[in-house]
Amino acid sequence: MAKQRALSFLLILIFTIQSCSSLPRINDQRPNFLIIVTDDQRFDTMQYMPYTQQLIFDQGVTFSHGYVTTPYCCPSRASILTGMYAHNHYVHLNEDKLKFRTVVDDLHNNGYYTGLVGKYLNSWSDNPRPEFDYWVSFWGGTPKRYYDPRLNINGVRGKRVGYITYLLRDRVLEFLDKASQQSKPFLLFFTPNAPHDPFTPANEDLGLYLDIPKYRPPNFNEADVSDKTHFIQNRPPLTEDDITGTDALRLAQIQTLASLDRSISEIMKKLKQIGELDNTVIIFISDNGLHWGEHRLNSKSSAYEESVKVPFAMRYPRLIPKPYTDGRLVANIDIAPTIYELSETPIPDTVDGLSLTKLFSKDTTWRTHLLLEAWPDRGHWTEIHTDQYVYIETDNDLSEFYDLKADPYQLDNRTDQPEYQSIVQELKKILDKEQEPRIPPPEK
Repeated sequence: MAKQRALSFLLILIFTIQSCSSLPRINDQRPNFLIIVTDDQRFDTMQYMPYTQQLIFDQGVTFSHGYVTTPYCCPSRASILTGMYAHNHYVHLNEDKLKFRTVVDDLHNNGYYTGLVGKYLNSWSDNPRPEFDYWVSFWGGTPKRYYDPRLNINGVRGKRVGYITYLLRDRVLEFLDKASQQSKPFLLFFTPNAPHDPFTPANEDLGLYLDIPKYRPPNFNEADVSDKTHFIQNRPPLTEDDITGTDALRLAQIQTLASLDRSISEIMKKLKQIGELDNTVIIFISDNGLHWGEHRLNSKSSAYEESVKVPFAMRYPRLIPKPYTDGRLVANIDIAPTIYELSETPIPDTVDGLSLTKLFSKDTTWRTHLLLEAWPDRGHWTEIHTDQYVYIETDNDLSEFYDLKADPYQLDNRTDQPEYQSIVQELKKILDKEQEPRIPPPEK
């Protein structure tokens, strides 16, 4: 009789657990992580994502000086995954493969349920990687179309009918349902291709923002570029056709954000539904910005603010009980060490970034400068960025220095102005030291 009662109790317990919408984590109370990485989204576009602004930025910390250390898709994402500068992880171009282990590898080994929905690295195929328990991605860096894309869903490749942002959203919701049935925390990278080229809004959003004012900041189609690098000096002013195309690009990018904004709202609702919203560290960032005609440019990978500055926020009520804006210098390399620390996973000595948790303690010393760098076809450049000054060196070309307080649009290269010489020389010393690799190249 005692054995029958014990068996009955066990069956009831199993049935109860299987019937629960969420399996409780009794012994593992570490936080979950949702890392949202948009593609080519500028720092000044959050007004077009009101749900995301309200649900993440306005409920956590907004980093008003958030940067990417290399403003190019694959190098920037490699830095997010490793916490390393590009000159240390050696992913300089989109074609370069990442050969260092990532924060996903380490959290997976430390008991996390891991997932990727969206873009991984441009240099990677769409094949699932072993450190991810759940995988939804596409080949290379950018799908050719937003409607009816080809996706690899957990090893099954094929054309999926629908709009890609909504398709990816649905897979995030599926991942969260699966995660809620785990007895361990989760790490999810949600990396949509929006608002990257080909900038295709959902059909229902084509009528949005048609009356927004033209974008014409002081550095738009800059008239005098004689103090810029030769790459820009050799660029003719934008033609009327160029300007029309840039205006169309801007509108399409903004419209493309609308469906992503609604999708993030649905994801936040799901987190609340499964009871994990306030136990999830949510970080929002873009991999780089994009020029809309400033300095005659309509590209990325430049050293200017429009390319290197990105929207950046973190929501986690346990550490950030009240919303606020932080003006200290933070970057994409700070995401991995933050995840390591909060997940109680040892931080590798290869990491260059700093854990953002240090910002939430009183009397914490923080960095005074950031190294930025890129290897575009226009020439390798490196930059030291403080909260006010920018010093840039481009290989075999002019150096540039800008006082962002006096010249926020970076119109006046003040490298040779006498009153700035001591600052220029100090930043040059820092740059010479910071850009030296401290990690040998990985084996080929």
